[in-house]
Amino acid sequence: MAAVPAAWQRPYLNIFKHFRVEEWKRSAREGDVAALTDARLKGTVYRIRGSIPASNYLQLPRTGTQSLGLAGRYLYLLFRPMPRKHFVIHLDVATQENQVVRISFSTLFKEFKSTATWLQFPFLCGAAEGSLGDGAARRDLMGAAPADVRWTCLVLDLPSILSLYLSRRYSHLKSVKLCSNLLVKNLCTSDLVFDPGVTFSEARRADLACRGVAPMPREMAFPVPRGQKWHDLYDYIRFPSEGSKLSYDSIQKICPGPAAGGQVSKDPQPVTLTKAVRDRLSLIHQITSPKAMPRRRPVITRSIPEVHLTAPGSPAAVPAGDQELEKTQRPHSAGDIGQSAAVGDGGIHVYAHQRSERTIRATHTGSEERLLPDPILKLRMIIGFGGCSTKWALWTRNNAAVVYPCHAVIVTLQIQTGEQRFFIGHTDKVSALAFNGNSTLLASAQAGPLSVVRLWDFPTGTCLSVFKTHVRSLLSLSFSYSGAVLCGVGKDGHGKTLVVVWNAAQVTRGGEVAVLAKAHTDVDIQALKIAFFDDTRMVSCGRDNIRLWRVRSGALRSCPINLGEYHSLEFTDLAFEEGHAAEREPEDRMLFVCSKSGHVLEVDYKNVCVRTVRRLLPAESRGCPRQDKAGPGIAINSISFSSTFCATGSEDGYLRLWPLDFSAVVLEAEHEAPVSSVCISPDSRKVLCTTAAGNVGYLDIQSQGYNTLMRSHEDSVLAFSVEGIWKQMATVSQDNTIRVWDLASMQQLYDFTAADEMPCAVAFHPTQHVLACGFDSGMVRTFSLAASDLLVEHKQHRTVITGLTFSPDGNFMFSCCLQGTLALYSCMAQKSHVLRVLGNVVVRDAGSGPDALVVSGDSRLLAFVGPSKYVVTVMEACSLDELLRVDISILDLNSTALDSAVRVCFAPAPRGELLVSTSSNKILVLDAKTGRLVREVSPVHKLSCSSLALSKDGRYLLTAGDKVIKVWDYRMRFAVNFQVYIGHSEPVRQVAFTPDQRHVISVGDAIFLWDFLALPAERSPRAEAPSSESALLPGAGQRRSGFSCVGRSWRNDLGEGSSEKLKDASETPRQTVPLPLLSSPPCLDVSSVHQAGCQSIFSESDKEEEAGLPGSSRMVANGDKDATVRVVESVRSEELLVVRPKVGRESSRSPGESANEPRKETKSPKSQCSVRPDSYRHFTPRFKASVLPQNFLSPPAGSEFFKLKGVIGYNGNGRGNMVWNPDTGFFAYTCGCVIVVEDLHSGSQNHWLGHTEEISTLALSHDAQVLASASGKRSGDSHCQIRIWNVQDGVCTASLFHHETQVQAMAFSRDDRFLVTLGDYSDQTIALWNTYTYKLISSTCISEPVHDVAFSPFSHRDLACVGKGAMMFWLLEQQGADVNLKVHRVPAPDVLGPVELTSLCYGDDGLLYSGTNSGQICLWDTETNCCFMTWEADEGEIGVLVCGRDRLVSGSNTKRIRLWAVAAVQELRLKGADARSSSVLLEHEITLDGTIVSAAFDDSLEMGIVGTTAGTLWYINWTESTSIRLISGHKNKVTEVCFSPDETHCATCGEDGSVRIWSLGSMELVVQFQVLNQSCQCLAWKPHPVVAWGAESQHVVAGYSDGTIRVFSISRTEMELKMHPHAVALTAIAYSTDGEMILSGGKDGLVVVSSPRTGMTIHILAEHKGSPITVLQCTRKQYRDFGVEGGELWLATSLDRRVSVWASDWLKDKCELLDWLSFPAPAGPEGLGSLPPSLAAFCPWEPGTLVYVGFGMQKEALFYSLRKKQVVEKISLPYFATSLSLSPAARFMAVGFSEQLLRLLRCPSSEAQDYAGHDDTVHLCRFAPSGRRLLTASHSAVLLWELTAS
Repeated sequence: MAAVPAAWQRPYLNIFKHFRVEEWKRSAREGDVAALTDARLKGTVYRIRGSIPASNYLQLPRTGTQSLGLAGRYLYLLFRPMPRKHFVIHLDVATQENQVVRISFSTLFKEFKSTATWLQFPFLCGAAEGSLGDGAARRDLMGAAPADVRWTCLVLDLPSILSLYLSRRYSHLKSVKLCSNLLVKNLCTSDLVFDPGVTFSEARRADLACRGVAPMPREMAFPVPRGQKWHDLYDYIRFPSEGSKLSYDSIQKICPGPAAGGQVSKDPQPVTLTKAVRDRLSLIHQITSPKAMPRRRPVITRSIPEVHLTAPGSPAAVPAGDQELEKTQRPHSAGDIGQSAAVGDGGIHVYAHQRSERTIRATHTGSEERLLPDPILKLRMIIGFGGCSTKWALWTRNNAAVVYPCHAVIVTLQIQTGEQRFFIGHTDKVSALAFNGNSTLLASAQAGPLSVVRLWDFPTGTCLSVFKTHVRSLLSLSFSYSGAVLCGVGKDGHGKTLVVVWNAAQVTRGGEVAVLAKAHTDVDIQALKIAFFDDTRMVSCGRDNIRLWRVRSGALRSCPINLGEYHSLEFTDLAFEEGHAAEREPEDRMLFVCSKSGHVLEVDYKNVCVRTVRRLLPAESRGCPRQDKAGPGIAINSISFSSTFCATGSEDGYLRLWPLDFSAVVLEAEHEAPVSSVCISPDSRKVLCTTAAGNVGYLDIQSQGYNTLMRSHEDSVLAFSVEGIWKQMATVSQDNTIRVWDLASMQQLYDFTAADEMPCAVAFHPTQHVLACGFDSGMVRTFSLAASDLLVEHKQHRTVITGLTFSPDGNFMFSCCLQGTLALYSCMAQKSHVLRVLGNVVVRDAGSGPDALVVSGDSRLLAFVGPSKYVVTVMEACSLDELLRVDISILDLNSTALDSAVRVCFAPAPRGELLVSTSSNKILVLDAKTGRLVREVSPVHKLSCSSLALSKDGRYLLTAGDKVIKVWDYRMRFAVNFQVYIGHSEPVRQVAFTPDQRHVISVGDAIFLWDFLALPAERSPRAEAPSSESALLPGAGQRRSGFSCVGRSWRNDLGEGSSEKLKDASETPRQTVPLPLLSSPPCLDVSSVHQAGCQSIFSESDKEEEAGLPGSSRMVANGDKDATVRVVESVRSEELLVVRPKVGRESSRSPGESANEPRKETKSPKSQCSVRPDSYRHFTPRFKASVLPQNFLSPPAGSEFFKLKGVIGYNGNGRGNMVWNPDTGFFAYTCGCVIVVEDLHSGSQNHWLGHTEEISTLALSHDAQVLASASGKRSGDSHCQIRIWNVQDGVCTASLFHHETQVQAMAFSRDDRFLVTLGDYSDQTIALWNTYTYKLISSTCISEPVHDVAFSPFSHRDLACVGKGAMMFWLLEQQGADVNLKVHRVPAPDVLGPVELTSLCYGDDGLLYSGTNSGQICLWDTETNCCFMTWEADEGEIGVLVCGRDRLVSGSNTKRIRLWAVAAVQELRLKGADARSSSVLLEHEITLDGTIVSAAFDDSLEMGIVGTTAGTLWYINWTESTSIRLISGHKNKVTEVCFSPDETHCATCGEDGSVRIWSLGSMELVVQFQVLNQSCQCLAWKPHPVVAWGAESQHVVAGYSDGTIRVFSISRTEMELKMHPHAVALTAIAYSTDGEMILSGGKDGLVVVSSPRTGMTIHILAEHKGSPITVLQCTRKQYRDFGVEGGELWLATSLDRRVSVWASDWLKDKCELLDWLSFPAPAGPEGLGSLPPSLAAFCPWEPGTLVYVGFGMQKEALFYSLRKKQVVEKISLPYFATSLSLSPAARFMAVGFSEQLLRLLRCPSSEAQDYAGHDDTVHLCRFAPSGRRLLTASHSAVLLWELTAS
């Protein structure tokens, strides 16, 4: 009995109240735990959230040493799981045996698990009634809580749980731990059953108190509004349902009446059992039901009910009555009120509500009509071998058959007839096999953590026993000769070797298998065998050991054999000698052990010693009896003995036969792969052989012939294709092979191997002997099997081929790839050629699948999933003209989650139906003409259906899902319409009928051939649908909601005004079929653009009159006249549109041409708006004084001294200047005028150079093949530049010039046919470009600044832009060869006041979101062009919006990004202006380091990349709530750069006060030291040429604007020293050559020498006082060189063109002025805003020489000799230098200029090369110590260059 609770715990105890949780003194919290007020519950609840449950929890009591001591029987938990999240609950309870048991509930658990101290129960969250969880779609209730999960009262009967599962007696509740993610109202304990559906008056009338039932106390009650019922609003779950009375457990809603252990009361109203809870009941019951165990012992299953496995060749069929493997318990009927439904296992009692509309009908499966014949499939053959291991193949005793594993199936193959018999029952791959002596018992072990062993009666094929091994991976089995003892070797949970011996003597008489003995060992065991002469003795071998084992007195003991000098060999196999002499004892045997080195040891078993050692050598040396021969031995993997000879299998692929003395090879057979095992047949006439490549064969010794029994793929089979003329099948596999098989014999005919490519799709031509194959490289190849030759290669795709098929008539071939590209080929001739290629039409993220493309039986229609996973598209096969588009996601109106399509399949032509399998485990049958839903089948599989196929007569449907195959009656006429077949151990990739419909083939882990036993139809079934003659013709069907029906004659929609015909598809491969505009329900008709009497919603443009004025034509850069803004005649156009490019000059020109062309003759009246708008979203270029160079010495191609290796930084001043495509992985961003394309996996960078000014924005096409970039105009130019890049090779294909100032934003149309560009507030134009020719189509002037533009994702004709207080909807209209833009301007809602609309993005189904500078988000309906909802999303301006599915991300200048759940906004569209924002929920927010300026996310918005003004790109993962710094850089100007001495790192500092250490290998930030409110002006790295990186001497010193010097330790990441030797800002700093002194120069000209050890100031030199120090540099010298003492020479340069050179001996405190230089300059500089700096450096290749550059009489570099005291050389420069560095190794000098130019000079020849890549003054350049690398800086961008020439 459980302990009786104390009086203070009666009648119940409010735990939260008693322990005062809110004070957190007697309770503990960790992580994100907060108290909130819940408006619905009208009280305080505790919210526990966080991605890691172990780090976010509420715990009672506070510490683990304390105890709650609560003895109440029932624990009441009032909680609500957080939507789409997981939670965990831990209860520690004490038993009367003083043992602590943890009881855990979680949605993370997939199955029930039990140990002696821990019970883990999966918890299934139910959805609200009427929602997804209540419908048929939510079959799989495992996983995170649904979106509409309800508050739940969970009642746990703790004594019953312990009694049922552990046979323990309950004492008290010790502790409770509630982990994220959930809301908790209260915890209570009591001995009473509280029923929330019973009032106090009802309880008194029914006298329920005597039965322990009471109404819910007020402290525990949920509020129920008047007129509603508790059970309609909340969930009540009691677990177990009736305490200890039940032998099975279940979670269910309890009938409120019976007391614990009492009778059922009929007075109270029974609980309504919703469909959601019924589903939860059934699934939890299956997962957690413990089996009845009469006594505590290992669970041994005597027999497993299996069907159709006894007869030879029988299939693995599941009874039709069971319906599905996962539904073994099914409620068959429901009784009256209060009566429990009769359930077969008696485990679940379901109370049905009489008034419920969803009653459960009584069904009797056994008497109902079902699919016949039963079974309809019979497994005929499996092509495959191995799976887990290729070393197991055994002979039967009669020598007629071999037994081997094929993944989860054991196959017996008759070697004469090829007939196969199967042993099916394992659920994972078979890892070991063993026969007893006479082959009557077969033992098989299963791989995986739940390793089990099955014992089979081999003659009948029945399974005698299944038992757990408690070994995680069983690697070897051995049966004794009698079959009484079985021994196995494997690994335990800790990875230690475990040997187990079982007693199997009683198994043939129905007895159990018991463990005789087991032992752990530290030695390696590769093989273990039971001695055939003694069941208690075993031998084993492995690495470095041979051991003898014996079972005695229940213990397993072993002794090693002394191997002497052979103790380090790797032994692989062993065998006893055969035969026996009567005069010898049974154990007087020789044991032979082989090794990887070729040694064969002959061991005397009786005397436990090594008798003889032989080493087998290949070629002429093999067979030598001694091991001292030269050369490597034969690496033997397996050995087998007969009485007359021995067989070995080795790593070199040879099977060799030897005499017993190993004197010479008698016979050998060579294989292509290593031999895994050999086995001599019992009659010694054949030798069975297996190879690592999956081949099984045998050598016939008498005929000396070799027979291959089985060839197989070495990896999973991905797809197959069958053709009916030559009766052949082709398969492709992950082992990189294409194999062709004969269907009759199933023998392999051809084998094609692709070395570096993996074939992933295959298709036979219907009439020609031609095979097509698609590869992961995107290549499609066709092969002639007749000639065994490659016919043609097609390179239309760039990534994995996901679909490949021929039309049934053989005229066409189709292929698609992972990027969504679809290609059409003509196959009229044997060599196919491409006809048309469409981009971005097939769904991208579908992965590889054999059914991605399907063609109807009449070859007229092509169907696939795309362009999104929610849409199925039907095209005309011969032209790829779109005919039909069906939106799958909206077909189920009751579902709250979007359903997506997975696979498609056409029904036979007369039916005219299209089958679609969906992600919610349904099959939808659609009318192929109209897209109408005919019927649906649900659920189909536990997981989504991976393949489906329909028989030619239309009677039977095949589906594959997870690891099972189902055969369905297509017309669904029966109560049980399918049969289930198992056997595959991996997911089934594809299933299909053979052309004659007599067989079914399924592939996955292996190739399964099934006999199809259904009789063929005498005649084809009558067509249930109209003839397809008129199907999919124009006007044949109306448009329905959710899909579009498009006529095939769309070419005629151009009208008579179009003089240009469509180009041939082969000429324009990127052109896609025009997408029709999606209309929202209930718009069904296709309306014309020009409808009479329809009032326009588009307004006249102010430029309409201007365009007609004389002299007002606006000439664009390519010579085309600007198009005008026209008036739209209709609200929404439904007709199709093809944009034709204008005939004009190419827009790709040299910059010089554009400057000479007039752009405008009459200025538009926009000067009044040329004030920068109040929006950070609007791009403003950074101010700079630099100009472009007049001359540029480009290095000859291939002769560059330098190449750009890396870029550090991201331009946070740009807007939308980062792009990322999650499908292709393409990632690019800008830094200054450089586009950086980075591989996110490797971190490698590519750099696209071409812009000369700061890049403002980027745009990536939807197919991720084209990138557009825009930058400001160069000096002297009249237009800014837009460059078009080919993503594949990084080549600029076009340069566009049109906008006068800056480009604010750009966007590609949905089909990538158009590019729209938006000018800034000074330009105020919107331009439209044709992406085929990149000619300007249209340009329109806008009367006010606009900030952002976007194309509609549903139509290439609709786009929108946002600006000052208004949204502008644009429409592209085709009129002949002209394309015009029409605009409808809609002001922002009045409630927002005067605002700027700053950002926008399109959502689903015609929704448009826009952000404002006041933090509001507006929601627009694009059907009506009106705003129907706003909500306050942030406190600052929203500059970035990204929408995906039912989520929205907003980014603002408050540095926050927020994730919004917007799934419910679609319902608000109908409410219009009455819509409220309460249904928009803030899911998450993350604060970053700056204003958000760019963002890119995947389709589900789970992860993305966000850029900020701080120069940082962040990786965001909403699921894990993480933000990781991806790319970082300085926000402001970089003031110094330097290399580490070993050149693995570099350091930078900037005006933002930071010192940053970067890894040069990955270009990633390693360490950052930040000083607030100061600017870091200079830095230096401490030299340490001897000590490696990571030592304590890794230091950098930095000088700051407040006069301080800080020394930072890199290895300890801390500041070690701070000094303040200067009163003003530092301008230069350097270490002495030995690193013992720090030289620093200030703005006042003082040079200070300080000690980094003591922090003391050693010297103050005032020679340069009054002028800022620009350079300090130290170098070594000979001690008495130049006539002065000291080993160091250093110089100081000041801005007044003075250089001082000093000699120092720091140890002697000497510092002597060696030379003083002053360089002349003209009196008044002309044309210079500020003087260039004075710079000097020691010349590394000319000792005693320094180089000086600066403002002077000439633009030149001066070489000054300290010995000669004069200038010895002059090198002229094009401009005054701003930076200087000399290579310490090669004779190179790098000079930077304010003209954005870097020049590299080779000395002494003065050969010069100029390098671009900087958008501002090159104010820093620093060579690395080795001279092989160079760092340059331009404003905040840091560029790393590598030297390519010596």
